[in-house]
Amino acid sequence: MLCVKLAESLGVKIKSPWVAWFKASCFPALASLILTPFIIYKNFPPETKHTADAPILAKNKLEEMGPGKQNKWIMLGTMLVTVALWIGGESLGISSVVAAMLGLSVLLILGVLSWDDCLSEKSAWDTLAWFAVLIGMATQLTVLGVVPWLSKCVVSFLKSLSVGWQLELFILQSVYFFIHYLFAGQTAHVGALYSAFLSMHLTAKVPETLSALLLAYNTNLFGALTHYSSGQAALVM
Repeated sequence: MLCVKLAESLGVKIKSPWVAWFKASCFPALASLILTPFIIYKNFPPETKHTADAPILAKNKLEEMGPGKQNKWIMLGTMLVTVALWIGGESLGISSVVAAMLGLSVLLILGVLSWDDCLSEKSAWDTLAWFAVLIGMATQLTVLGVVPWLSKCVVSFLKSLSVGWQLELFILQSVYFFIHYLFAGQTAHVGALYSAFLSMHLTAKVPETLSALLLAYNTNLFGALTHYSSGQAALVM
């Protein structure tokens, strides 16, 4: 969503962002989902390959937990409605921000969450503050002409190589990917470089939607580049 917001600041409007994202990414994502477990299994086979007792243990644990409580069902229903509004809310005039606020409001009103629960999420408030600063700075760099100037310099260099926009796209995407070695998180990387690289793509005459979405997909891909490149990578490590 941050990538979509930054793309809009450069005049690239992605119609139905969630649907566009899904249509463009479903094939490579499904291929990766299928191949990754197979490749890992072949290269790092598990020591234990048969767990006959697992279903019994799972059944016992479920019996210990008992039936689902009301709050769990409210949480599940609210999540499904919020995701549905995120996907198709634009046709109803409901933005993703409004959908998120509606979901949070329902949880607060029905007592699934308390305001103290929200206040205790310090990392979330920290992220919110940094997001605001990063988006503001990225927008001002564009408004003041820094990003367009930098983009023209880089694109002029690429043009001197006399290559087509397809190869320029590959070079820019590769640089954007591997430069993540210098960042300790995806949010900081996107906030600092997404606008600049998207502007370079546009100046190089790469199609708008292709440029915006590929850079956004790269944000997920380079999250697995190192053990410190994203919050998820640290947990997996």
